[in-house]
Amino acid sequence: MEKEFELISWARNTNVYEVNTRQYTPEGTFQAFFAHLPRLAEMGIEVLWFMPITPISMVNRKGSLGSYYACSSYTSINPEFGSVKDFKSIIDKAHALGMKVIIDWVANHTGCDHEWTKSHPAFYKRNHEGSFYDAHGWDDVIDLNYENHEMRQAMIACMKYWIVECGIDGFRCDMAMLTPVDFWHQARQQLELEKQLFWLAELDPLENPSYMRVFDAAYTWKWMHATKQFKDEGARHIHILRETLLQYGSMPQNTLPAWFTSNHDENSWNGTEYEKYGEMASALAVLSCTWNGMPLIYSGQELPNHKRLPFFDKDCIEWEGLPGLHSFYKKLLELRKQHACFQSNTAKTNIFFLRNSVDHHVLCFKRTSGDAVLLACINFSPYDLHQVEIEIGEEAGVYIDLFSEEQKTFSSKYIYLDFKGWSSQIWTK
Repeated sequence: MEKEFELISWARNTNVYEVNTRQYTPEGTFQAFFAHLPRLAEMGIEVLWFMPITPISMVNRKGSLGSYYACSSYTSINPEFGSVKDFKSIIDKAHALGMKVIIDWVANHTGCDHEWTKSHPAFYKRNHEGSFYDAHGWDDVIDLNYENHEMRQAMIACMKYWIVECGIDGFRCDMAMLTPVDFWHQARQQLELEKQLFWLAELDPLENPSYMRVFDAAYTWKWMHATKQFKDEGARHIHILRETLLQYGSMPQNTLPAWFTSNHDENSWNGTEYEKYGEMASALAVLSCTWNGMPLIYSGQELPNHKRLPFFDKDCIEWEGLPGLHSFYKKLLELRKQHACFQSNTAKTNIFFLRNSVDHHVLCFKRTSGDAVLLACINFSPYDLHQVEIEIGEEAGVYIDLFSEEQKTFSSKYIYLDFKGWSSQIWTK
């Protein structure tokens, strides 16, 4: 299967940071978030993905503030966050700092009192009783009717508004597989007459391969479930992790698997990455930043954040000084930007698993680009391991470890390394 749209050049080796505006600051506004932009740029963040910025419906609203994903208008700003002018100032500053901005787009459904329910009721599906409804049991939203071609054009016009009015750089498309793939094709075809964009789909490409004809990147849900099962079963079946990683290599050229350990849904409903993975969380973060594809980082993961953030009510990420994992993420994100092994980062980059003497615990792989080499060694176990033999091949030379900054000369095809439980070593030359 061939991808039908070109991947924009800046996205070939990028990362995405999800912004939960409501919970990011005590104020929960764009103006308050503005102060964090220099810190995020310094950490190496390249793409800011804002959860929906549109106003939230009042009818059937959940909690005190409602769901971001139940909008009442596609072309207005949630007044809790500020104004269009405030949002444009975020985009202008982000662009000045070298970052891009994408917005969350909820195309399958709207809130129950969206303005279209009165102005264009034919835009919605109806049940046998003639009422608006949602097919998935979400009682604060109602489904749109994609057999209505006027609705499709109205949706595309709303998406275009944010490109023209604010200069956004792309879309993160919520539950993209619930909307017909031919609509996304139609939308991308029309909108990219205005500007080439980056398109991130909330779906797993292994389960929805036809959508990757249109989208540039997609979530690795199967990987997330495999890693959770691996941890829950006592970290005993590492071969499942290897097999799952390789499956994402079947994605079309110039499409990117998006690796993550947390996001707004996971944090609120299933727990923080520390609840789910414990000490394994850092190992997964390293893999997310070094395997083919792109890492997704959620608001507060750089703290680290150990609490769940409510979905429908106000809470606040507890920022205190420079986040504890700022340097950890900065090292990883700078590595992706600076090392030659990542310069043409697509799903087809040269990457190989390496045999090691404890491969029931340690996952090792090698990235190569010309003379440049990266060796990633991740201990997916709680055990301290000594003198692990790793077969690196013919890449002898002087290497530096990313985290310790230790320098070693590897003079043969075999190297021997010690690992703390759940630790990682990234050696580059």
